[in-house]
Amino acid sequence: MSKTWLYADPHFYHQGVCRFLRYDGSPLRPWDDAQEMSEKMIQWYNELVQPDDRVYILGDVAMNRKALDKSIPRLLGRKILVKGNHDTDKLSYYSQYFDDIRAYVVKKGFIMSHIPIHPGSLSRWSLNLHGHLHSNEVRIGTNFTDDYNTDVSKYPIDKRYKCVSVEHTDYRPIDLDVILKQHGRKTINHEQIDTT
Repeated sequence: MSKTWLYADPHFYHQGVCRFLRYDGSPLRPWDDAQEMSEKMIQWYNELVQPDDRVYILGDVAMNRKALDKSIPRLLGRKILVKGNHDTDKLSYYSQYFDDIRAYVVKKGFIMSHIPIHPGSLSRWSLNLHGHLHSNEVRIGTNFTDDYNTDVSKYPIDKRYKCVSVEHTDYRPIDLDVILKQHGRKTINHEQIDTT
């Protein structure tokens, strides 16, 4: 039986992401070289994903066409792109690599997006699976969800959100059923996932 995976913010071949720092001054990622990072992440991705699996890539795949062309054709699975803030090319360019391209994906009881949904708009869903925040998480009582230079650890994590940026998933895709079980939800029927 095929699986459904989530993957967010790989930033393939983006040297800048190798220079990002966390609030404590430690590197955001364990690589100094974007080529080495990308090759390892592609390898790890393909060790998990099978050709018939569905993969929702929740944005920020690559910073330019050259990086996109170099990475996405090598990734296994039937891929759906939920566009991120760095996925700025025309849809026609992405369509050669992805089965579908969306702004967000709505399923029964949860929504998948690149940037976390505003708390005021989350009432109809009990869970928002998202990317964009890299090593950070949505926290209650602060707006510092996207600030790598601020220690927000004193604020509680908002359990209505689950960041699946690669920094949270050991730089590999994560099985959607694993996330749903962690949040006390029933797993999904993978054969029916695209009918809603």
